[in-house]
Amino acid sequence: MGEIAVHEFISLDGVVEDPRWTFEFGFDPEMGDTLAAVTSASNAILLGRTTFEMFAPAWSGRTAADDPGAPFFNDTPKYVVGSQAPSVEWSRSTLLGAYDPARIQALKDETEGGIYVSGSPTLVRALLADGLVDTLHLFVYPVALGRGLRLWPEGSERTRLALQAHDSYDNGIVHLAYGPAGDPAA
Repeated sequence: MGEIAVHEFISLDGVVEDPRWTFEFGFDPEMGDTLAAVTSASNAILLGRTTFEMFAPAWSGRTAADDPGAPFFNDTPKYVVGSQAPSVEWSRSTLLGAYDPARIQALKDETEGGIYVSGSPTLVRALLADGLVDTLHLFVYPVALGRGLRLWPEGSERTRLALQAHDSYDNGIVHLAYGPAGDPAA
């Protein structure tokens, strides 16, 4: 059975929207090692339609010589959640249709190894709400943006998580890996 591993770049105030704000911090090679460990354990990619449409043109033309992550993104089966078909094509991609937690659970049941999710905040919110995320990798940037789409919007249900791992990098970014927390009443 597959496990869903989500990766998000997030500000101190919870913003995950449009990660161009992360560029000023650079990309520490150790962050790449952490992400490579997540992707190397994954046999599928699950994305929301908007993130898919951003990733397809960015990754489909890259080779391993351009970026060591290119073979993973281009050769791995990709599953797209969205009520409308993506406006771009990308090899080995399948449209799952509108978000359906039963369909995502079936994908987990059908997949050996990890299912990698990057970005896709609307999808991730739903996955978290439905208890379908096995590991949440937050790369926390030392900046509060003050506005933008947050991973947990105002009024969200309480979400308890258990810290599984953590790392800090020379560029000030902290990686926090969380999994589901056990029932505190148990």
